[in-house]
Parts: sequence; structure tokens; C-alpha cells
Amino acid sequence: MGWNLGELVAKHNVPGVQVAVLAGGEIRDEAAGVLNLRTQVEATTDSAFKIGSITKIWTATLVQQLVDDGVLDLDRPVRDYLPGFRLSDAAATASLTARHLLTHTGGIDGNHFIDTGRNEDAIEKFVASLAGADQLLPPGTVFSYSNSGFVVLGRLVEVLRERPFNEVLRERLVTPLGLYTVATDPYEAILNRAAVGHVQTDDSTVPTKQWAVSYYSAPSGSHLAVSARDLLEFVRLHLTDPTLTALRELQVESVPDFGGGVIGWGLSWMLYQDGVVGHTGVSKGQKAYRRVAPSAGVAVAVLTNSTGSEPLAYEIFGTALRELAGAETAPLPVPPAQRTGIDVGRMCGTYRSTLYDVTLTDECGRGFLIYRPRNELAESFLGRSERRVEVARLNDSSIITLEPKPSGYQVFSLVGSDGHGRAGFLHDGAAAYRID
Repeated sequence: MGWNLGELVAKHNVPGVQVAVLAGGEIRDEAAGVLNLRTQVEATTDSAFKIGSITKIWTATLVQQLVDDGVLDLDRPVRDYLPGFRLSDAAATASLTARHLLTHTGGIDGNHFIDTGRNEDAIEKFVASLAGADQLLPPGTVFSYSNSGFVVLGRLVEVLRERPFNEVLRERLVTPLGLYTVATDPYEAILNRAAVGHVQTDDSTVPTKQWAVSYYSAPSGSHLAVSARDLLEFVRLHLTDPTLTALRELQVESVPDFGGGVIGWGLSWMLYQDGVVGHTGVSKGQKAYRRVAPSAGVAVAVLTNSTGSEPLAYEIFGTALRELAGAETAPLPVPPAQRTGIDVGRMCGTYRSTLYDVTLTDECGRGFLIYRPRNELAESFLGRSERRVEVARLNDSSIITLEPKPSGYQVFSLVGSDGHGRAGFLHDGAAAYRID
């Protein structure tokens, strides 16, 4: 491969990484670094890394299989298939479809957190709890990334297959494809060489103290772990099964700028320039990346146990996709060298989500985002009563932070209009915050 993986690990301060490349029908893979800085266990090509929200493509595949079997219509209301399904808004309950959920246009609160236990009914209980969650937007209105929506899709899979989600995942995908490194929950992961996530503190990189999050969120990306090679064996299915091409077709064209080069959205797939599709996943100190150029039969997977690994992944994508598929990778965003002031009339204001009030303000020519928690849960996440982040104008519809996180600079988009000349939403790359 056209890079030295050991050098990249050292250059970008990433504890461990796997890379796999599918080209010409063959998969090549390699690994470098360690799975855990505390134990110093070596990262190998058969180790399992968590893939976070890349799991959503697996869930979407199970949903498409239901469509192919004639038991699910993506455009019929979800409540036709889930007896008793209810959201906090009656109109949304009546109109929400699986297509809305697959494209993150369902308007369901993506920050609905509740402990529903570790038993097989965790997903069922979570979906029932959505009757008390905020309905942020009418379905089909605005793209707003929602993990909650994919849990509803997981429940559809359970009800229509009459089996728990993880059992369906294994029976329909893992076992038929012969993916021996896949772990669908922590109990399976402990039997593998499983990577542990790492986070950046003020002066060091340390392992996380948790491996998995809530059990209900398995369909959205809390548990699935896999090797880079097996992840590309799953991609091979998408490149060879014509019924799965529908998942890559453009569904949402007006996607806010995430700062990662996403220009559209399919049925769970992120769409990039030059016909490339993919997805990224974050979970408890691990970050996974996948890019696919279907027309060239090329795919690249980069799995890491660090949330600060984006520069490493983009360096690999830039080389592999250009050389193997003739596709360019958009660079990671950086603040502009020549800064212009925030558009006060259109951009400034207070934007509200379930967790936070976020105020974008101009102070003597300097832009700031001010986060204020709206409840105790939000305050526990924030760790304080207020957080200020300095930002600069990136273009006419987005702003960018001036101090990078370990994963880089963050881009926020200003979307729509409130009818008075101001943006209707502030989009943080995941959820849409409505103007207050």
C-alpha cells in the first residue's frame, strides 16, 4: 500500500489502526500500533474495532431485505407495522415512514437518552419511550441526524422478523458472509482481540473506562465491532447485490456542510464527490471510516481506537481513492486565512435543542457560540453551566471553530429561514437546533 502505517500512527498520535483496501476483487489489509495503551496488546489484522454509526448501513441492509421480501414498504407509515407506535406529536405519528428514518428527516429528537436495561426488550422499551420525547420537526422537513430514528428501524426489524435485532443481524448478515471477527455485543467482543477506545486529556492519551453504551442503541451503532477486512467483505455484498444499490441513490440533496465533504444522503449512505459513498462512526473513544467508489469496485476502511484519527484517515483516503479510483477526497476544513465578520442579521441568535440553548453572537467583531444546558443531563455532559467557543465565518452559510478538537475543526451550518431574515436552524454536523 502507498503509505507506511507505522509512521502514520506515530505522526498522528493514534494508538492503533487497521486499514483494508478492496480493489480488483481482492482485499489487502494491515494493522499497526496497539489495541490498548495500558495493556500494550498489539493491533493485528484479525482484531475487532468498534465501527459506531457505520452500523447504520448494516441496519439499513436488514431493512432493505425486508423490502425485497415484500413485508415492508419504505413509504408506508411506521405505525402500520408497529402496533401501538406513538410519538409526542400526533401528526408525526401518522406520517413518519421508514424512508424518513433512513434519511434522518424524521424529526425525532436525536438526543433522547434513557436507560432501558440490557435485556432483549431494550429496543422495544426505548421505542415506547419516544411517546414522551421531543418531536423537533415534522417528518420530511429538515435533515437532522437522529440515532433514535435508527433504533425505530431496529424495532421494525425485530417485529417483522420476530427475533431480537442482534439475532437477525447475525443470521442475515454475519453468518452468511462468514464474518468471523464480528462481535454484536460486549459478551462476544471479549472473546476477540477487541480494541479499546482512547480519549485525549490535557496532556496525554488515555483508554476509556467504558466499551459499550446503552443496549437499546445497537441498531444505531453502540456495539458492533469488526475487523477492517470483514467490514469490506460486507461492502463486497453491497457491490455485488443489485438490490442494495437503492441504498446509495440520492435521497437528500440539501445536506448541511459537515466539514467532511458530504454533499448528499442516500438511504443511510453518505454521498461524497466523484461518486464516492461512505459513512463514519464514533463510539466510546473509537472512530471508524469507510469510503467506497462503486463504479471502480474500490473500497477503503480505516478503523482506529482514537477519536482524533481523522487526519490519518483522510491521508489514507486521499492516496488510495486517487490512485485506485481516480476520485478526489475533499480536504478537512480549516479556518480561513482572511476572516470576515459573522453575518449578524442572518446568523446571530439563540438556537434550541432538547439539551442546550446555543447562542451565536458577535462581540466586537469576534464570533462566539455560547452553550447553556437546559437540564441536569445536559449540564452533566457539559461539565459546567456555560461553555464559550470562538468561531469564524467560513462562507455565507457556515461557521467554523477556531480552536480544533482532537478530531479537527468543527463546522456549523446555518440552514433555512425563520421568515424574518434569520437562519431557521443551526446545524452542528449532527442535529439541527431550531431558532428560538
